[in-house]
Amino acid sequence: MLDITDLRVRFLSRPDRWAVDGISLHMDGGEILGLVGESGSGKTVTAMAVSGLLPRRQVQCQGSIVLDGQEMLATGREEIRRMQGSALSVVFQEPMTALDPVMRIGPQVEESLRIHTRMTAAERRTAALRAMADAELPDPEALCRKYPHELSGGMLQRVMIAAAIVSEPRLLLADEPTTALDVTIQAQILALLRKINREKGTAILFISHDLNVVRRLCGRVAVIHHGKIVETGPAEEVFRAPRDPYTQRLIAAIPRRDRRIRPNPPKGDVPL
Repeated sequence: MLDITDLRVRFLSRPDRWAVDGISLHMDGGEILGLVGESGSGKTVTAMAVSGLLPRRQVQCQGSIVLDGQEMLATGREEIRRMQGSALSVVFQEPMTALDPVMRIGPQVEESLRIHTRMTAAERRTAALRAMADAELPDPEALCRKYPHELSGGMLQRVMIAAAIVSEPRLLLADEPTTALDVTIQAQILALLRKINREKGTAILFISHDLNVVRRLCGRVAVIHHGKIVETGPAEEVFRAPRDPYTQRLIAAIPRRDRRIRPNPPKGDVPL
């Protein structure tokens, strides 16, 4: 479904540094792959490159990103926009910044259908209500008339998920979707993503720095460090017996009840 080969991305404002430096990844349809790394490791830039959301005049990209047989890096903007409305969707980290504060919830969930399909207004409304119900939002009819500031953080994240799945994409890019949520709501969002994956067959590229979350959700994990993939494998195998020293340090830094002090990272590394 998704093949990334030797992907390199650098911003023209920082020509001396590759933000993504030779990443290769493969995803099968219907799987959940976790992309894990600390802040600044390149995981979000990778997701933005896959989604076609990087500003082309501000970046240099090399390598290959093939989604359903389509080479994304060589595709025109109009075709990318079409694929963003059907083949893939993105769930962002901060729904309050991703959602329009002066637009009601209903039209925002419908927006990709309005842009990318020829559905009538009634058909879009029906699809939006169904997506909101699939995202386990209570009383979708009433929520459609509300504004973002009237909803809690957990409900806003569900609105973002509804807007992402309304067009029934084959790939969902979830960029730190649970970071700003408390642990109870976080667990609910993870359960919702598992349900969407199971019932709709939607593949999910889940980006996070939280290894506990990734272990609970993902079947496979790729660890990124300084723009490079340092380890990939089944999630349980990577967590049980990590091979790369960086992965070992990441896992050692996970808080545990029987460990009061987190180990110090080696000198020269960015503190976790």
